[in-house]
Amino acid sequence: MGIFEAIVVYTGAWWLIFLPTLSAGQTSQKEAGDIVAGSEGGAPVKIGWRSKLLIPTIGAAVVTFLLWLALHMHWLDFMIPMK
Repeated sequence: MGIFEAIVVYTGAWWLIFLPTLSAGQTSQKEAGDIVAGSEGGAPVKIGWRSKLLIPTIGAAVVTFLLWLALHMHWLDFMIPMK
């Protein structure tokens, strides 16, 4: 896997992990009982960006490394038809 492919895999994995983590662990203003005037009741009270960005960054690095390792060690060669 070249550098371009690694960047593509990392970027794809980052977004696939980031999007589900956006809603994980959120408490809405309605649930907290503290609705700010003029805002939607379903808006989050606190977002916690540090963990929302750290989890996908580490996760995408692990996914990219595991795919590189599988390709480097030829663990996926059984999927290639022999001629």
